[in-house]
Amino acid sequence: MILIGERINGLFRDVARAIAERNPEPIHALAVAQTKAGAHFLDVNTGPAVDEPEKVMGWLVRTVQEVVDTPICIDTMNVKALEAGLAAHRGRALINSTTGERAKLDAILPLAKEYGAQVIGLAMNEKGVPKDANDRTAIAMEIVAAADEYGISPQDLYLDPLILPVAVAQEHAPEVLETLRQVRLLADPPPRTVVGLSNVSQKSKNRSLVNRTFLAMAMACGLDAAILDVTDQDLMDVVATANILLNKEVYCDSYLEVARRAHAG
Repeated sequence: MILIGERINGLFRDVARAIAERNPEPIHALAVAQTKAGAHFLDVNTGPAVDEPEKVMGWLVRTVQEVVDTPICIDTMNVKALEAGLAAHRGRALINSTTGERAKLDAILPLAKEYGAQVIGLAMNEKGVPKDANDRTAIAMEIVAAADEYGISPQDLYLDPLILPVAVAQEHAPEVLETLRQVRLLADPPPRTVVGLSNVSQKSKNRSLVNRTFLAMAMACGLDAAILDVTDQDLMDVVATANILLNKEVYCDSYLEVARRAHAG
């Protein structure tokens, strides 16, 4: 399971304050904490309310990489900010994200090719997020085909079927699970899959429980990666237990302790 730490995001007040003050210390602390907790990537998002997002993204990427070598998931739909982040990034980044709209594919995929980055593709287009799994999968196929045009392997794609909050769009959850199953059949080798886990529990009373339950269900349907809170130990215990039940790790009575030590480095 590929873990993408969600916490360096300008939507959080402490990160927004650090960005406004150009204070690297909170960003350093979050980068180190998430890396120690087992993150394979660190999602970095300037937030929506910043001036000169390209300068902010470049600063954030450089600031994170001052203290950790964990690759960054550059989270922006602003092409200039994305390119600034890619130019500042040391090593291979993950782009978050493009949609299935042709104009966005033609803007994002050349940058992915130029910088050797992997890409998250969202199963939506100019019409929005489909309700039906088949329509989500059709958009995913269009993303795979467009990536192939630019010489990008399916293995460098992470397709996101877009889970919506269960509190307002309950009927979408089973469709997302079915999309995860279908996407694995799109290519050989198949593209990877990813979800922004916290989205499913927005406005829900029992957010942590909803997140944990959906993550286990999604892993059983073939989920490869998730953007989530890697410092939530209960959530990480679900990942470890699901790996055992899916026969991806060898069982032992102390498997939780083993997983925790592995995450701690």
